[in-house]
Amino acid sequence: MAPVEDTSKANKTVDDATAAPIDLKEKEKSKKKDEKNASEEEELSEEDQQLKSELELLVEKLTENNESLYESSLESLKTFIRDSTSSMTAVPKPLKFLRSHYPTLTNLYTKWQDEALKSKLADILSVLGMTYSEDDGAEYKRESLKYRLLSNIDSSIGEWGHEYLRYLSLGIGEEYQDNLDSGLNRDETNSDVLVKLSLEIVPYFLKHNAEAEAVDLLLEVEEIQKLTQFVDKDTFNRVCLYMVSCVPLLAPPDDLAFLHTAFSIYLANDQLPQALALAIRLGDDYLIQSVFDATNDELVQKQLGFVLGRQNSCFKVDNESVQECISNVKLSEYYKYLVGELNLLQPKVPEDIYKSHLENSTFGSSSRLESAKQNLAASFVNAFVNTGYGSEKLIRDEKWIYRTKGEGMLSTTASLGLINLWDINDGLQILDKHLYSEQNDVKAGALLGMGISSTSVHDEVDPALLLLQDHINSDSKVDSKMITAAITGIGIAFAGSENEDVLNLLLPLVSEPSVSLEIQSLSALALGHVYVGTCNGDITSTILQTLLEKEFEDLSSKWIRFMSLGLGLLYMGKYEQVDDVLETIDAIDDPISKTLKVLVTICSYAGTGNVLQLQSLLQMCTIKTKDDDEDEDEDNGDEEESGEAKKEGESATAASTTNTTTEEKEETTKKSDGPKQLEDETYQGYAVLGVGLVSMGEEIGQEMSLRHFDHLMHYGSPLIKRAVPLAMGLVSASNAQMKVFDTLSRYSHDQDLTVAYNAIFGMGLVGAGTNNARLAQLLRQLALYYVNDQNALFLTRISQGLVHLGKGTLTLSPFNTDRQVLSKVSLASLLTVGVALLDPTAFILDQHSSLLYYITPSIKPRMLVTVDEELNPIKVNVRVGQAVDVVGQAGKPKTITGWVTHSTPVLLGYGERAELENDEYLSLASSLEGVVILKKNPDYMDVDA
Repeated sequence: MAPVEDTSKANKTVDDATAAPIDLKEKEKSKKKDEKNASEEEELSEEDQQLKSELELLVEKLTENNESLYESSLESLKTFIRDSTSSMTAVPKPLKFLRSHYPTLTNLYTKWQDEALKSKLADILSVLGMTYSEDDGAEYKRESLKYRLLSNIDSSIGEWGHEYLRYLSLGIGEEYQDNLDSGLNRDETNSDVLVKLSLEIVPYFLKHNAEAEAVDLLLEVEEIQKLTQFVDKDTFNRVCLYMVSCVPLLAPPDDLAFLHTAFSIYLANDQLPQALALAIRLGDDYLIQSVFDATNDELVQKQLGFVLGRQNSCFKVDNESVQECISNVKLSEYYKYLVGELNLLQPKVPEDIYKSHLENSTFGSSSRLESAKQNLAASFVNAFVNTGYGSEKLIRDEKWIYRTKGEGMLSTTASLGLINLWDINDGLQILDKHLYSEQNDVKAGALLGMGISSTSVHDEVDPALLLLQDHINSDSKVDSKMITAAITGIGIAFAGSENEDVLNLLLPLVSEPSVSLEIQSLSALALGHVYVGTCNGDITSTILQTLLEKEFEDLSSKWIRFMSLGLGLLYMGKYEQVDDVLETIDAIDDPISKTLKVLVTICSYAGTGNVLQLQSLLQMCTIKTKDDDEDEDEDNGDEEESGEAKKEGESATAASTTNTTTEEKEETTKKSDGPKQLEDETYQGYAVLGVGLVSMGEEIGQEMSLRHFDHLMHYGSPLIKRAVPLAMGLVSASNAQMKVFDTLSRYSHDQDLTVAYNAIFGMGLVGAGTNNARLAQLLRQLALYYVNDQNALFLTRISQGLVHLGKGTLTLSPFNTDRQVLSKVSLASLLTVGVALLDPTAFILDQHSSLLYYITPSIKPRMLVTVDEELNPIKVNVRVGQAVDVVGQAGKPKTITGWVTHSTPVLLGYGERAELENDEYLSLASSLEGVVILKKNPDYMDVDA
């Protein structure tokens, strides 16, 4: 035992040795502190010294036994503190001087018996509690809130000032969260009292221009729906603006609660266009109906109809003239008025886009290479450039159609539908004569073209449906091209319409075993577009049942992706209703179930910016494929191998995977044992597209996604790399940022040709309808670079056509109404083309180039046309500039910057906003875009007069 004793003694000696200096240090510190306090006391001005003496005297009175002095002393203390907290630029002197007496006052509170006096003292202690925190000791945690709950909870707390209430709000949020984390029932905690206190603070915040704090406080205590009762005509606009801007940053279900509350506030304050925009975001027909029911003014209802028309809405009203606005009956008329005013009516030919006279190459001009494929490319370019104009110079000579072959003839004929977009009468008439052609491809093209020309326009008669339905049947003797063209035409024409006739026509084909898998899949895809975002139970169950019954060989077909996509589109934006279908998908005992789950998930969270979903998708992109696992097993065979050597082996494997050519990869796929390879190769590609889809709804997420794509291009598998350019195109559709298209231009020279093809198409998506000169130059250079590669040249031409879409008057961006509303129909069409291009050589570059026309429902004019009360166009001056985010800014800040004044009609670029120049007219729309109805302002006075 002797050694043990010696050790303890030694330890004790060490402790004593170390303790001594610590005690000395503490003494020195306290000595300095006392000296400092003494010097402060000496430095106090005469006025401050007097204040301090008065406060100390009042505290002394409270400690005496004379109860008659208590009330007057408390009132005096309250007056001193309240007068000083009116401005909080520094620590108020009464709080500073009373801080040392805080323990004395808390002891008094415990001793006193009179409840009225205790309440008044708690009132003062709550304010003094701001000077203490957990740093002063665990017993001082949330002192301010503790004594506020022991005192009065009524509107009088506002007299302590803004800073006090902000501090109190912080404590309320923390306390409420602690209550939730404790796992106790609400009755067992003080949550109800915290809510009551919050509801007293919120009116003060709203009255004193602190709308953001009011919203945040109610969010913390989960009572955001109660905000409606406190908002008035002076505060609703700033409150709703803040709430709507918060939505992309909130987790479910708070995001929907914010939208519902903002909707109620707008509706209560008669701001119907803003309320309608939120009802569309919520996808609730009942809310849309309540907006229309809120007014009897037909003119306002027409303006609401124009807003709905931009969403391809299927909403029905009794008033025929309002229904025409929703059905886009006059869209072609307004668009032709716009292009006429801009002097763009003269048709262009592909050569105007190619500008081959600028080419300087030893190989000769790329545009003079005569081939059926390049003639087909010219047809697409011609259609894209002259979209909606109703006139062109190339295909009106019918011989041009016969300068293409097979599927090319179909797509060339169908391009006439794009040229007559939104113009049902002329479009159907021009295409009708091609139905009598001897060539089935031309007939099929005419059917598809009829569907294309009817896109977004829903007439009561629906002539396109009457013409196309006769060619859809399950008779195996009918040419399948006719059937597939008619199905695709209906899918494009009725996108978002929820037309029951289409459902009854196509649903039997999805489950019909006698037809080909192509017809089944395209029927499912068409139904997905028609019923996008509706969660239709009949279509869901039919698609799932059909997939369950398929053999493995069928499930590995290239067409099955469109059946899966059709299912995903039904749940576009409906993440709160997606759980049941995901559980059902789990029952499919096949690798395709993983692909289905990814597709349904990315569609349901599209545009939400949900961080958890993004993390989940990125995690999927890091999972190794089967080949990588085999290589890793070989590496692990040598147990003595060091960690560094393993890393080198893995990086070498990754490098070799990257350098694998397309042909080698296809051979590997054939050799490997099917199911596992199929699973890995499919869902990871969709996960990459999903990153783009989910992040596109929120600007910071959008920026971050571009960085993620950069990493995926460095470290991803070949299939992931092929999806990256398409995802970049989706995120930045019609938003020609130089950093994006320069990156895509780099990828367009990738050694994996599929990556290069998709990068070329991605450049077209990014620049669609912008006429961007730099991008057009890059594409002309690519046309020379790929002069001997027919496929790359074909896609380069398509992209050139997209950049000059509608001669620069159209857009593919799925956002509208001040970038607040995401059009499900537009996003569905962009995603469909993206999914087809995950394997470009199997679809777009093979015998299915007509799938490219699924992009049509996303084409919208980027115009502002002002009309009078008779819906006739009128010219007014508007300022067009870059939109400025004014959320939370004081006063009435400018919402645009760097503006230029134009006379309507005008074109609006990405991120631009328009405002009326003066008050001569009043706008019935909340944001000036699309078709806007103006009313004469009765109070307007012309200054010049």
